[in-house]
Amino acid sequence: MLSIIVAKAKNNTIGKDNQILWNLPEDRKRFRELTDGHVIIMGRKTYETLNETMPNRKHVVMTENRNLNVENPDVKIVHSMLELQEYIEDENENFVIGGAMIYNLLMPHVKKMYVTEIDKDFEGNAIFPRINLEVWEEVSREEGPQDGINTFKYYFVEYRRK
Repeated sequence: MLSIIVAKAKNNTIGKDNQILWNLPEDRKRFRELTDGHVIIMGRKTYETLNETMPNRKHVVMTENRNLNVENPDVKIVHSMLELQEYIEDENENFVIGGAMIYNLLMPHVKKMYVTEIDKDFEGNAIFPRINLEVWEEVSREEGPQDGINTFKYYFVEYRRK
């Protein structure tokens, strides 16, 4: 089963030039807790921004670059939707973590979304697809704690496909 985990601005921006535009320690903590022990699926650019693999997670990197080779047993390189089929059909929860192209590509196969909704617009060039409320049902919403770093509000929202 595929789930999306993402932090997005009010205007659906998720980043600019392969960088996250905000600093939300509680969001990073939630990401670590939710994805711990699971498969995380991402595009090559997202993988390259990690600097290192995250512990206790299998990293699946989708890329068109057939020359990309990573010598790490925790990283699997795939080049097609066919190679992702096992994660789509898996009973276990597997997390799609970005970027924008991967979110768009895999959205039709996703059953749940864990979205950190930031109550502020940001200028960026990576955009999350619009959440269609005819397809998705909001099942929980919790205001994120203020941390002294940010002046904006944010919410942890969970959606399930109807």
